Amino acid sequence: MAASGVAAPTRAEVLQLYRSLLRVARQFCDYNVREYTKRRTIDAFRDKKNLTDPSQLFAAFSDGKAQLEVAKRQAIVYSLYAPKVKSIMDIKPS
Repeated sequence: MAASGVAAPTRAEVLQLYRSLLRVARQFCDYNVREYTKRRTIDAFRDKKNLTDPSQLFAAFSDGKAQLEVAKRQAIVYSLYAPKVKSIMDIKPS
């Protein structure tokens, strides 16, 4: 426990959050949204990888969990209004 009373998340918890965000990104029907979510996840974790202060780690982890919940809700909403025609990026060449 840190002096500020905030426990930093463990490495396993951070990796679980990272994998969960990437899994949710795969659920989006739209190619652009799917790739944006994936890219944003990777970039955010890359930017925060050098944090050492437990309070900053906890804040970043809490923000990540909040983003995960938002992404889960958005994936459901996007699936309800998915386009009938696939994007050219989603069509596999024969």
